[in-house]
Amino acid sequence: MPKGSYVFTSESVSEGHPDKVCDRISDAVVDAFLAADPHARVACETLVTTNRIVIAGEVRGPRSLVEKNGHVKKEKIEAIARKVVKQIGYEQSGFHWKKAKVAVHLHGQSPDIAQGVDAKGNKDEGAGDQGIMFGYACDETPELMPAPIQYAHNILHAMAEARHAGKEPLFAPDAKSQVSLQYERGKPVRTTAIVVSTQHAAKFGKGPKAGREVEQEDVRDAVEPYVRKVLPEGWMCDNAHFYVNPTGKFVVGGPDGDAGLTGRKIIVDTYGGAAPHGGGAFSGKDPTKVDRSAAYAARYLAKNVVAAGLASRCVIQLSYAIGVSHPLSVYVDTFGTGQVDEDKLSDTLRQVMNLSPRGIREHLGLNKPIYLRTASYGHFGRDPEKDGGFSWEKLDLVKDLKSAFNVR
Repeated sequence: MPKGSYVFTSESVSEGHPDKVCDRISDAVVDAFLAADPHARVACETLVTTNRIVIAGEVRGPRSLVEKNGHVKKEKIEAIARKVVKQIGYEQSGFHWKKAKVAVHLHGQSPDIAQGVDAKGNKDEGAGDQGIMFGYACDETPELMPAPIQYAHNILHAMAEARHAGKEPLFAPDAKSQVSLQYERGKPVRTTAIVVSTQHAAKFGKGPKAGREVEQEDVRDAVEPYVRKVLPEGWMCDNAHFYVNPTGKFVVGGPDGDAGLTGRKIIVDTYGGAAPHGGGAFSGKDPTKVDRSAAYAARYLAKNVVAAGLASRCVIQLSYAIGVSHPLSVYVDTFGTGQVDEDKLSDTLRQVMNLSPRGIREHLGLNKPIYLRTASYGHFGRDPEKDGGFSWEKLDLVKDLKSAFNVR
């Protein structure tokens, strides 16, 4: 992006967005397999539409979920899907956790893939597929994330927490946000426009307004406090550029309003368009798939580079070939903000972390049921958790990187 004055925009979507419903179901399946067997293999895709959920893909896992003949125990996968939809909060006539029809089409993993990926003899475990993965960090926010996507996520996350707590009965599960930020000399200084579209109840259920139809201004009044809470003081745009439900009404939403698919919100999942993205989505994939694990590793490295003061912006690209155990390339770009040589930085990153698929999983502790929580409000810019969730957000390489370049 340019260094002068410009406006940059990113969007986020809530856990009830149709595509995110799919991501959450797919990641819940991954978690179920990893909880039963840390070495399970899962590639799970989900489709949702009006009162219908379709789950497909390939798996290799424990007897608790897979029969001896390789057939998946469909009733258990169906129960997982229904639980996810219930947790999101869908109890609508057009999409209901209990009434929706669920079809499960998971099957055994291809032996052709397994023979290339599995460790055997003197051969270490290889990558689950070819591809390119990117990681990015910058000093725009405390989370070392691009500010537009971080604020867009935070607005919807705050609204969802209020909805689940019963504080905002007008809010329904499906929602989107969009934040446009003015940049001066490469730094965000204020918002120029904010868009929030949220599904809402048709009528007020309780209180003095009970029975009255919910109007656009009612939703705007309910949304605005969460936007102001998230943004830095003085950053709120003027009323003319604060758009809430611009069409005026948003009652029919979620999978009843639009079909959803796993992996269709990859820019929302990453950096909001402020940095490159690899070709593959994350959700529904176990951590042997480098689409997921190597993207996490690249973010981890980029974040530690920025936190160590070696650059104020950093993007890292990793590339892999199926069945090959080490990356084909490690590319680093600090956009002219680097304090050290980029070639030497690339070599150093290979030294501080084993970037083989096995090395990444062991370093970050990825063979755990930690993925459902990643499926909404971004895979990055989150706090590391005690059980290993969001381990790629840790800053435990800062000391080693500073030492390598004699930086205090």
